[in-house]
Amino acid sequence: MKVILLKDIKGSGKKGDVINVSDGYARNYLFPRNLAKEANKGNLKVLNEQKTAQKIKEEKEFQAAKELGKEMEKITVTLYSKAGDGGRLFGSVTSKDIASELKKKHSIDVDKRKVLLDEPIRSLGVRFVEIKIHPKVVTKIRVEVKEKK
Repeated sequence: MKVILLKDIKGSGKKGDVINVSDGYARNYLFPRNLAKEANKGNLKVLNEQKTAQKIKEEKEFQAAKELGKEMEKITVTLYSKAGDGGRLFGSVTSKDIASELKKKHSIDVDKRKVLLDEPIRSLGVRFVEIKIHPKVVTKIRVEVKEKK
């Protein structure tokens, strides 16, 4: 019997997959637990419509992320911190600091885990920091660390 999975099932498939299972497994396990529904013409048509709607939504999100990435390349984030001799900071500038400054000054909400810093910034100067906006879109912003007076 062909069924459409409504949830991920370990060993069988992922949500939205059309798989072939035995009649007993479908009637006694999958259907009562709402893990699957029968793959008839109407249900398959609904599934295809949902998949095309999902693709359109993902494409719109991707295009919006690309546009945001182009805007963010023009942004300069300026942070102020106390520094000692030779431009060494007392403390460091972390991805959390950069994300909060982006939100405060430019109204762009970015998760601190999406700011790709290998290690915290510990000296004065200008750096380019990558930010992952979307799984396929990574942009760079200019981060300038100045001495607080």
